[in-house]
Amino acid sequence: MTDHVLVERPEALPGVQVIRFNRPEKKNAITREMYAKMTKALTVAGTDPAVRVTAFLGSEGCFSAGNDMADFLAFAMGGTMGTEVLDFLLALAGAKKPVVSGVDGLAIGIGTTIHLHCDLTVASARSVFKTPFVDLALVPEAASSLIAPRIMGHQRAFGLLAAGEPLAATDALQAGLIWKVVGPEAVEEETLSLAARLARKPPEALRIARDLIRGDRSDVLARIDEEAQHFAAQLKSAEARAAFEAFMRR
Repeated sequence: MTDHVLVERPEALPGVQVIRFNRPEKKNAITREMYAKMTKALTVAGTDPAVRVTAFLGSEGCFSAGNDMADFLAFAMGGTMGTEVLDFLLALAGAKKPVVSGVDGLAIGIGTTIHLHCDLTVASARSVFKTPFVDLALVPEAASSLIAPRIMGHQRAFGLLAAGEPLAATDALQAGLIWKVVGPEAVEEETLSLAARLARKPPEALRIARDLIRGDRSDVLARIDEEAQHFAAQLKSAEARAAFEAFMRR
């Protein structure tokens, strides 16, 4: 079976770990197994001195369509959700070393909120960021309900997270969700170049600077847990089950 998440340490980029979505036939929708692999990679990076920066990348035209809907539907129909998603979110929010990301095309759900925890995000001009949580009878996740209003204000955050309105790349740049907009052909090169430059910096000084900029993360971790409780409850709701079934019939 094709590995749906590739974890790489390119020889040409010392200190850089790449986590790459590799499920283009499903628009890089993320399964429980994919979350588990990414969590392991982030955890290893936190203690391995050979890794100084982690870079997330998708595929051409799609970063990620978000969580695999089949997993949501299975839980809504009485299955077990497992801890893979929550484990990943906590590992991402608590990452001890810089995280960068490169987006080309679709970035849906967690495909958008992941970047709230990245230190630098490069996106192509054709990228679209969208979180249809409420449309699926769900709620925001990844502490997005806390972080997004802080960086982009109430109205933009409400438009993105509650109204489900899309953000084009230029709007995401203006809102502070991403760092830079480039052409589609330059996303990976620019993202990995950023990662390589960070990896060459004095690691302890970079760690301290990053910690000072990010500040105390206890409220972020607490909000992830709070959102997760609401999310799990909504997944079991009749309105969510109806929304998932309608989505799967499309």
